Amino acid sequence: MTTNAASADEPPARPRRRAPAGAAVLREDVTEAIRTAVFEELAAVGYARVSIEGVARRAGVGKTAVYRRWRSKLHLVLDVVSAMAVTGFPAPDTGSLEGDLRLLYEVTSRALRHPVASQIIPDLQAEAARNPDLAQAFRKALRDGQEGVASRIVVAAEERGELRAGADPDLALDLISGPLYWRSVVIRAPKPPKGYLEKLARTTAAALRAL
Repeated sequence: MTTNAASADEPPARPRRRAPAGAAVLREDVTEAIRTAVFEELAAVGYARVSIEGVARRAGVGKTAVYRRWRSKLHLVLDVVSAMAVTGFPAPDTGSLEGDLRLLYEVTSRALRHPVASQIIPDLQAEAARNPDLAQAFRKALRDGQEGVASRIVVAAEERGELRAGADPDLALDLISGPLYWRSVVIRAPKPPKGYLEKLARTTAAALRAL
């Protein structure tokens, strides 16, 4: 007596699931174009006047492409601001504490004077005072980006014997990042005079040694 390959007691094989016809595949180049457009819109019109329509127009895409990725303007800006924390600055490796600080200050000073950054950061600071979600993301972007670099500079200096081990990381971060941020972002002073960054690096290194 012959039997079927599958017993009658066994459940039928489930059909393989297929993606719905016309399912959207999010192209990375479009996503990056939108993120770039967000930065440019923030610099041009400020957070309050940024719109999905304006971002889409600047990115050269339709509004649907933006809404497929982000639910609203707030979520779009939060994502872009949070991405700053991942990017950050590369940690310098000059072989000395003072050299690392000098290189960090040169790169940071140029970045903070960039027209886009110089417009976006103060505007987001003002908006963050009214928007707790944006405030949290903005703080994370600034802190994580600077904290990662500052901690690597401090650890490298400890390993070379230039700093004692176990220095207060929060105080070290304040000493490294505070002065230049105050000058460039808070009071928006012009380009530092000749020799300023070198003197700042030397003074900060001395302060770190005193921790």
